[in-house]
Amino acid sequence: SLFRLKDLELPELGDSDVHVKMLAAPINPADINMIQGTYAILSPLPAVGGNEGVGEVLEVGRRVAALKPGDWVIPAGAGHGTWRTQGVFPEETLLKVPSDIPVLCAATLSVNPCTAYRMLADFETLAPGDSVIQNAANSGVGQAVIQIAKASGIKTINVVRDRPDLPKLVERLMALGADHVITEEMLRKPEMKDIFKSIPKPRLALNCVGGKSTTEMLRHLQPKGTMVTYGGMAKQPVMVPV
Repeated sequence: SLFRLKDLELPELGDSDVHVKMLAAPINPADINMIQGTYAILSPLPAVGGNEGVGEVLEVGRRVAALKPGDWVIPAGAGHGTWRTQGVFPEETLLKVPSDIPVLCAATLSVNPCTAYRMLADFETLAPGDSVIQNAANSGVGQAVIQIAKASGIKTINVVRDRPDLPKLVERLMALGADHVITEEMLRKPEMKDIFKSIPKPRLALNCVGGKSTTEMLRHLQPKGTMVTYGGMAKQPVMVPV
């Protein structure tokens, strides 16, 4: 496939439009997949990449009531095209966010933390003291799950791949509020029983890996527990032990 970089002119500011200067925009795997043409959402060409980010309002059209210059905004939906210096967008495609939060937090607010929140809230009614198990716990969603769970009094068992600097990663996730950080290998060890002496078995498992990692997580779920799959990084099927 052939790509050409093209400069786009800023369109005129319409009555219901907002002129935004982008402050920061991350690169997520899904952004790359959209460029490759392998994602569920495809933008018509010529397209601007990037689905998330934060911008500062420079100017608003005369019918815009909810936003004013200086406000921070994030995209309200996907396919927004955040990898640009400036853009003119219809008011309804933007959401105002507080401008006193760190710029990198604002720029990464609309994808991973929202996914984490919905998965913790939508499938099981969790109460303080309950536990959740998740793999790829050091991903963007995983880190958000740890922080939201911690704030809600929910315990997290966080599975990560083994690596040379494992102690550093464990320390980082514990600092975010993780209760337990274990490797995929540990999931299969008898020592797992020790974890469940102090916390209940999880009612909810969050999976974005697939393959063996998922099968081993399922073994530790409470009866009638729920597993939510939101990705398949191992590109292997989800196998259920009986």
